[in-house]
Amino acid sequence: MTNPRLDPADPKTLLDPFTAHSTAREQAPIAVMPIPGMGDLRVATRHDDAKAVLSDPRLTVSSNSFIGLPGIPDHCLRYMRTMSELNGPEHQRVRRLAAPAFTARRAAEFRPRITELVTTLLDALPDEGEADLLADYTSPLPSDVVCELVGIPAPDRERWRAHGSAVVSGDLQGLVAAIPDVMEGAKAAVAHRRANPGDDLLSWLLEVENGLTDTELVTLVWHLVLAGQTPANLIVNALEALLAHPDQLALLRERPELAPRAVEELTRWATPQLMATPRFGAEEVEIGGETIPAGAPITASLVGANRDPRSYTDPDRLDLTRAEGGHLAYGHGPHFCLGAAFAKVETEVAITALLDRYPVVEPAERPERAPDGGTWRLASLRVRLSRTA
Repeated sequence: MTNPRLDPADPKTLLDPFTAHSTAREQAPIAVMPIPGMGDLRVATRHDDAKAVLSDPRLTVSSNSFIGLPGIPDHCLRYMRTMSELNGPEHQRVRRLAAPAFTARRAAEFRPRITELVTTLLDALPDEGEADLLADYTSPLPSDVVCELVGIPAPDRERWRAHGSAVVSGDLQGLVAAIPDVMEGAKAAVAHRRANPGDDLLSWLLEVENGLTDTELVTLVWHLVLAGQTPANLIVNALEALLAHPDQLALLRERPELAPRAVEELTRWATPQLMATPRFGAEEVEIGGETIPAGAPITASLVGANRDPRSYTDPDRLDLTRAEGGHLAYGHGPHFCLGAAFAKVETEVAITALLDRYPVVEPAERPERAPDGGTWRLASLRVRLSRTA
């Protein structure tokens, strides 16, 4: 069987990854994507094979993807191995210590504080007129949530927003330039919460007996700045999807109790992360009926898996009442996204609060996608808003 090829530089793949990955998925379980500096990256395109890639203990993540970035100051390197780059017992220990701060119960308890942040952003939008929901609403929100989570003082939050914007924009140079400031802010936050415990994530983690070291806590904060930006693109993708499906938007307005299920379906349908972090086999591994050589990189196509007809009925249809679950937008297995519960609450609050505030939300211009080989994201989402129907 010939493996279909996914060329990340091909405009068809870049601008319509859902079609490209779905086409490859129906040709063979494993596609091949040429990556500069890595060679041929194998891509598991079907749901069950993608789950196997994400959960097989013989496939491990790289431990130096951030350390290898050019321009990282030496004094920052000790903080660059995030939890997503740890394997085996080391990963299990750090995750076990951090997990109690990221439970669904903690996320639910944090909902009122997320609601306050969302309300502040909504208050800055016009009662009537146009706004860019990406720039003015969904982009600053995740940074505000991260700051609230780790207890960043209000005067310092604007610069953390700037760091978050660098992540969301895909500006690698801007991200690298921000890292020293992020590290200093994280160290200051950890030191402050050691001396002055509060009701936030760092304080919760510092209560854990035999817990994380200061280096690990600083690393966790910087990882939150990075991974915590995902909702910016997820929320704006979800809003764009609802605007493009007015029947589903009307349904959600009529039945607000559907919000938790709607968030799951919108996440499945419009996930911003196209593929998972590559894995590398310590030995030969069979995935999708194909033998993957030891050391060869392989990843999971999240967009291919999330629209696999083998796992979902009519998978290309957006259906907020869909009962089928099990999407892979947050990963699977030992590296399942630790902050998924918070991301779900943040996404639900952001969408429902906007719709509650504005009976009229409609496109002001055709949305344009930012060309990004790793993230399905918008360059902007300009809408017309009205508080009167």
